[in-house]
Amino acid sequence: MRIRRKRRIIRAVRKSRQLRCKQDHTGHIKPGHTLLVTTARNEAIRFPYFLQYYRDMGIDHFLVVDNDSTDGLMDLLRGMPDVSVWYTKGSYKAANFGVDWMNALKRKYAHGHWTLVVDPDEFFIYPFCDSRPIKALTDWLDSGSLRSFSAMLLDMYPKGRIDEFPYAAGQNPMDIASWFDAGNYSIKKNYEYGNLWIQGGPRARAFFVDKPYQAPALNKIPLVKWDRHYAYVSSTHALLPRGLNRVYEEWGGEKASGMLLHTKFLNTFPVKAQEELARKQHYGDSVEYEAYAATLQRNPDLWCKWSERYINWRQLEILGLMSKGNWA
Repeated sequence: MRIRRKRRIIRAVRKSRQLRCKQDHTGHIKPGHTLLVTTARNEAIRFPYFLQYYRDMGIDHFLVVDNDSTDGLMDLLRGMPDVSVWYTKGSYKAANFGVDWMNALKRKYAHGHWTLVVDPDEFFIYPFCDSRPIKALTDWLDSGSLRSFSAMLLDMYPKGRIDEFPYAAGQNPMDIASWFDAGNYSIKKNYEYGNLWIQGGPRARAFFVDKPYQAPALNKIPLVKWDRHYAYVSSTHALLPRGLNRVYEEWGGEKASGMLLHTKFLNTFPVKAQEELARKQHYGDSVEYEAYAATLQRNPDLWCKWSERYINWRQLEILGLMSKGNWA
């Protein structure tokens, strides 16, 4: 595993040559700052609320990889003192779906910092997030000598056709995509990396109903006290060294965990799905996007009679989808 980790780091350093810095405010990063790293392509409509949400949470600096956006994303981010931007036309697929680029940035700028890695359509929640900033969470994790924190991906969707409710820049996407599957999840252990493997929710139910084993993984470890010798292997599903993936208890008890509210299913998604299907830059030759495109043509409504409307993190804890562990 050590050799594999070194190879990941070397690969990231090589792929970093594809990045061109367009806005460097990393000099504003101070010891103790919490960072956020993301890769985006044509997500300008999402960024106003995305930035507001995470600034309110307590994120101090954003490291953004712009993968050849054509929708004015750079114009939107220009001049923001807490945002640094790198641009690339490089292949998202060849960069391990953006992981290599982000590993390179974290290696250079995030060493010693608690760092959150999320997509522009993912919104991190954690126990007491309605009353405590993310610094309270990371201080608690530090007090327990914990280096990583897990968050299951929870697919959110509207009640009705997803193309029925127009989304506007700056709007809270959960105002539209406010429903989720409370059950319908499977979990197993991946013995190669020691991480959990979770599948299910509306994507398994609606898009992979005949092949649920091909449904996207929902397990993520998005928050890590980064070290330059660490590396994500596959999105934020697994890390090296393997010990970072032990975010669960095997012999009773519960570790604290969070959620990533996944707001992919807005009215912007059908067009996005067609674009990504044509680009073929996603995992498995974009088989996931083939399923999206085919299903959305037939019935772009993910709501069902078992759907639940999102209220807050306490609701998700009651449902057993996340836990505050021993954090009081």
